[in-house]
Parts: sequence; structure tokens; C-alpha cells
Amino acid sequence: METTQWNLWEVFTQESPGDPHVHAGSVRAPDAEIALQNARDVYARRGEAVNLWVVPTEYITASTPEDQGAFFDPGNDKAYRHPNFYKTPDGVKL
Repeated sequence: METTQWNLWEVFTQESPGDPHVHAGSVRAPDAEIALQNARDVYARRGEAVNLWVVPTEYITASTPEDQGAFFDPGNDKAYRHPNFYKTPDGVKL
């Protein structure tokens, strides 16, 4: 059986120059160019973005909730990374 469904692409938008790109949603498209056009039509049609990224969903690797303990432990055991070990500059509100 032949599949006719287009690939899924994740869309990231940037609201203003210098802002981080934020995941906005997904679109389906046969290739990157069409995915970018579909993303523009769906997520930037009213000027909500100045830049778009589209990434094939199959290329995104993410941690899982089951990884929460062991995967993130190496960062949690380095107390010097916590902000309480640094002097807060004058004028900074806590």
C-alpha cells in the first residue's frame, strides 16, 4: 500500500530580530520549501514572525519523562552551578 501523506515538519517562529525561536506548531509538506511556505501561511500570515525555521519531525530527538532522574542528575550534583554561590550585583532585584 502506497502512502500519500506528506512529511510532518516542526515550525519555529521568531517574533522580533534577536528573539529566540519558539516552537509554534507543525505543518505537513512534501519538501522543505513547501513546508516553509505552509508555515508562513499558517504561523506568520498576520506579521507574527520575522523569521521561520522548519525542521523535519524525524530529526528531532528529545528526552522522555522516564529520563527525568538519571538523565538530568549530572547537572544537579554540581552545586557551584546554582546561583546562591555568586554575589548578586548591586541594583539587581531578587
